[in-house]
Amino acid sequence: MINDITIAGRLVGANHKPFIIAEMSGNHNQSLERALAIVDAAADAGADAIKLQTYTADTMTLPGAFTIEDENSLWKGRELYDLYKEAYTPWEWHKPIFERARERGMIAFSSPFDETAVDFLEELGAPVYKIASFENTDHPLLRKVAATGKPVIMSTGAATVQEVAEGVQVLQEAGCRELILLKCTSTYPSTPENTNLLTIPHMRELYTVQVGLSDHTMGVGAAVAAVALGATVIEKHFTLRRADGGVDSAFSLEPEELKLLVVESERAWQAMGHVQYGVQKAEEKSRLFKRSVYAAKDIAAGEAFTKENIRVIRPGLGLAPKHYEELLGKAAATNIKAGTPLTWDMV
Repeated sequence: MINDITIAGRLVGANHKPFIIAEMSGNHNQSLERALAIVDAAADAGADAIKLQTYTADTMTLPGAFTIEDENSLWKGRELYDLYKEAYTPWEWHKPIFERARERGMIAFSSPFDETAVDFLEELGAPVYKIASFENTDHPLLRKVAATGKPVIMSTGAATVQEVAEGVQVLQEAGCRELILLKCTSTYPSTPENTNLLTIPHMRELYTVQVGLSDHTMGVGAAVAAVALGATVIEKHFTLRRADGGVDSAFSLEPEELKLLVVESERAWQAMGHVQYGVQKAEEKSRLFKRSVYAAKDIAAGEAFTKENIRVIRPGLGLAPKHYEELLGKAAATNIKAGTPLTWDMV
């Protein structure tokens, strides 16, 4: 059995509605005012948490180290250093963002990208840590995060089965007792075809931990489907308006879409229920509207039942339709008026 996990007082697990994370990433466009507006919009939409990324361009790479040439990338032609400089969240913003989230009843946390970021987030009292896909093989960072004793959510994008297994082992041996893995496809955006949600239940069995989805597809369909496959956590990039631009805006949800995700993912979770056959209590009244055998014409005593004088119609007050062929050719025991449901004492 996979246990519930408590994150800042909120229970996360199969017996609770999906935990929805709005990923701000660089969609603040270097404006603290916009960042706080994103927090407010996520809270208004019903998200459980807002997630930041804690790094600087200098902790990630070096100027001139790499220019993106991938034709399918949203960032083709951009130098990696410049991209991180544009996307990073200034560290001095973290405290007001965390405070605004708490005021709005949301959990705020972050993905640290080096050990100094972990120390900084500890000072802020971060209640949980996120390991990004590209850091899931950074074992020193995993050990640093695990040593905090906080729950860990780790994305599994761009990693082999062995690498994920090693990451899980490193985290657990270093003190992590509450771990959630996120199925993730590290393309931006992802497509439904490369999302492979059937991995979610398999991953849960393979590593015996809760599994969710870090979703880079457009819309909410993949995320809702993931819940039906047992995802307990959904992470989606979030912005105020895609038209405003920003490094991740093209595959981010807008407020109305995030609200739709919150509502529909909870409905999907509620609809899972349990294996059920037979008539539910809620259906009992509806049985009246099943079909049964009725007299379609006036039938005299002794007259044979035929396809012309009896019919299978609604409601279900007469003999079940399975007896229709059995009745044909038998004689009426009494006079029967058209519109009367047949019973065995009439045969």
